[in-house]
Amino acid sequence: MKIEYSYGAVLYKIIDNEIYYLVEHMVLGHNSLPKGHIEAGETKEECVRREIKEELNLTPEIDFSVSYTINYHPKKGVKKYVTFYTGRIFDGEIIPQEIEVKEARYYKYNEALKILTHKSDRRTLKFLNKYIIEKEKNNETN
Repeated sequence: MKIEYSYGAVLYKIIDNEIYYLVEHMVLGHNSLPKGHIEAGETKEECVRREIKEELNLTPEIDFSVSYTINYHPKKGVKKYVTFYTGRIFDGEIIPQEIEVKEARYYKYNEALKILTHKSDRRTLKFLNKYIIEKEKNNETN
């Protein structure tokens, strides 16, 4: 069996003291979290940053201290592992990579959960949302 690795991030932005999550509306028709395949010689950290820059033209502050990994079989004979981190966006205009991403927008947590196509993305958002809320509460008190 062939094993593939991808890396991505649950990206968020604070707007009027509320957390908003970025969801990509893909050219293939599904709604997803930003991620992509690791390239030869690339670290997982480099992969996350490159994919986000390529797909969205954004340079968020990535937090590699917590992660959430999913796995699935995209096709027969292939098992894929995708590890997500978190990334806070402070500025920058979203410019979608037209070959892959039709549009990308920010949504409140419950809206983002509803529109994500895959259950694995919803589980990822649920898990990392808890971490993000705690992290941002701690940032407010420091």
